[in-house]
Amino acid sequence: MKNEIKKDLVNGYLLPLMESFYTIQGEGYHKGSAAYFIRIGGCDIGCHWCDIKESWDFDKFPLVNVESIVNKAKKNSNKVVITGGEPLIYNMNPLTKKLKKLNISTHLETSGAYKLTGYWDWICLSPKKNKLPLNKIYSIANELKVIIYNKNDFLFAENIAKNINPNCKLFLQPEWGNREKVMPLIVDFILKNNDWRVSLQTHKYLNIQ
Repeated sequence: MKNEIKKDLVNGYLLPLMESFYTIQGEGYHKGSAAYFIRIGGCDIGCHWCDIKESWDFDKFPLVNVESIVNKAKKNSNKVVITGGEPLIYNMNPLTKKLKKLNISTHLETSGAYKLTGYWDWICLSPKKNKLPLNKIYSIANELKVIIYNKNDFLFAENIAKNINPNCKLFLQPEWGNREKVMPLIVDFILKNNDWRVSLQTHKYLNIQ
């Protein structure tokens, strides 16, 4: 990689863009609302149940100038969700600054395992056991979404929630491939722990992206 390109990547002026699309948001607090998704390639968390494993390899995706990403986004929606992969591997300041100048609401989906950059209206923290969140993000996350694959994940969710700010919305989401097994467990847990809510991947039920 040429030094100039590498510098722009480090500074956040170029990003490995896996895909971008306009759709109905399927998960968490904002499910059911329209949003433009920007999926950034590259992730080293390595969740065995990840349903977007093709996003892991940074080298597979073109490096795209943030100006180009923003120009496409502004034609579609006044709300952008930046997801991955793991977006915070990269500097999100240039992209989100340009979006905010256009009065586009910026939403982040992150594991929290990397330093927080960017200017955000909403932060969805989806922590992973393989690489835990950094401390700072706990105090500013708007939404905590924990994926439930087995019984052990409930204890993980409770321990993570001890660090979260009091205004953060708490969600448990069944891992898609194991949903029939864990959904009854989630229902039982939430009936006993009323601060939590269910998140479902409604976009998969609707058969949309």
